[in-house]
Amino acid sequence: MLPTMCARVAVAGFWVLLGAFAAHAQTSLSPDRQDFRRPTTIPFPESAPYSREIATLGKMLFFDPRLSKHQNMSCASCHNPSFGWEAPVARAIGAKSRPLSRHTPTVLNQAWSTSFFWDGRAQSLEQQAVGPLTAASEMAASFDLIFTRLSAVPLYRTTFERLFPEEGINKETVLRSLATYERTLVAANAPFDRWVEGDETAISEKAKRGFNLFVGQAGCAACHAGWAFTDGGFYDVGSELVLYAPVLSGDGETGRPKLKVPTLRNISLRAPYTHLGGFQSLEDLIWHYSDAGTSLGLSGRLDSAPFSITAVQVAEIVAFLETLTEEGAPVRAPVLPSN
Repeated sequence: MLPTMCARVAVAGFWVLLGAFAAHAQTSLSPDRQDFRRPTTIPFPESAPYSREIATLGKMLFFDPRLSKHQNMSCASCHNPSFGWEAPVARAIGAKSRPLSRHTPTVLNQAWSTSFFWDGRAQSLEQQAVGPLTAASEMAASFDLIFTRLSAVPLYRTTFERLFPEEGINKETVLRSLATYERTLVAANAPFDRWVEGDETAISEKAKRGFNLFVGQAGCAACHAGWAFTDGGFYDVGSELVLYAPVLSGDGETGRPKLKVPTLRNISLRAPYTHLGGFQSLEDLIWHYSDAGTSLGLSGRLDSAPFSITAVQVAEIVAFLETLTEEGAPVRAPVLPSN
């Protein structure tokens, strides 16, 4: 049985595409609030169906520094539940005490995604986990090292043997456990959801005006669509003087990549914004993608048009975005087993 949303309260940026493709949005019908109604179940792949025990094991692994080479960081070091499952800095510090190349993307609501990382190079959460676990600039571990450490812990050893009797502790079972837990990380109900369900007092009139701007004049919903406020797409939005620089990859400079539209759930917890953490506030980001930002020479987006907006309207959009912050209980870190 798939877990229901209400049974899975998990705490938890809004970046380059706020208002992108506004011209397209103006030529299509604006969505109404019912288009943002939450789903009732979490999708899990047939190859890795939901298991409460496997998700619990995955949570322990997610918070356990044993999975890093120097045992000084865990998945939660960069994907911190207190900050919308991101890091509250422009670029998190990796294993070499150096900033990573991009801002940490949230792992929130990723059960609905079909590709991962800002550039979509992984096709499953299992594949995605390999990157930070083994990258020299991040956790810098090897799977042989991870197996050795986990096997030395009696609770881990017996738990893996019970849940995966034919496999025990190996690469696939570690990755499946992590991915199963990550698929349960779904933003809990927010004031916006109560408004969608018909409670007119759930959000302010200011926030309602902001929603109308979001789906209308500003064109945000052209890409930030659906209940999670993302269409899951990847777009080249041009180069900004204060934000974009060539992105380094293993193959050298890649220039402007197409980057993933992030979910906006819990966005008020997830500053700074953009794939390089270039904006400290939602207000600054909205201005950046308006015609005011363009007039300052800050925007060079492709296939999109800036939108006209006032300071009052910016505040209204921010008020709406703040209604996407969940009202669920905070996530508690697990008690990790000792050796």
